[in-house]
Amino acid sequence: MLPPLSRCATNRGSACPCCGSLSERVRSRYCRRVGDLPLAGRLVRLFVSARRFQCDFVSCKRRIFTERYDSAVLVPWARRTARLDYVVHQLGLALGGRPAASFTSRLMVPVSNDTLLRVVRRRSLKAFVPPSVIGIDDWAWHRNQRYGTIICDLERRRPIRLLPDREPATA
Repeated sequence: MLPPLSRCATNRGSACPCCGSLSERVRSRYCRRVGDLPLAGRLVRLFVSARRFQCDFVSCKRRIFTERYDSAVLVPWARRTARLDYVVHQLGLALGGRPAASFTSRLMVPVSNDTLLRVVRRRSLKAFVPPSVIGIDDWAWHRNQRYGTIICDLERRRPIRLLPDREPATA
């Protein structure tokens, strides 16, 4: 078995994600374990040394931030590379939860059925578009006892919010 190789970024500094100012003050380092596509039937884990920088901009609300990598390779907080995440997403779409989980174990990509479904849901979410036509109606939580209000987007035929009562002030 080969010893793990650790890699770090070659840039001197990094831009703060909040204010965008460039900082070269390294505060600390930590190791990220990232999964990648299998190689020759072997499981691949990348050990990436991530640096934490200190933001020098006075009015920035984020004082410490971690360097960002290219989103085509590794998105922030990810445990898988972008190309492995794409394969997991495609398998989740094609096979579903449990069948895809058993197939990924044979492909040397250990992913649970819940993770597959979570990746499919996350990538399927579209940006929120404000509704232009809404509908408001009453509905019963318990028949003849408790009623609520439902607000729907009539163009997309989707519920927006369920309100706990029928009061006009709540709506």
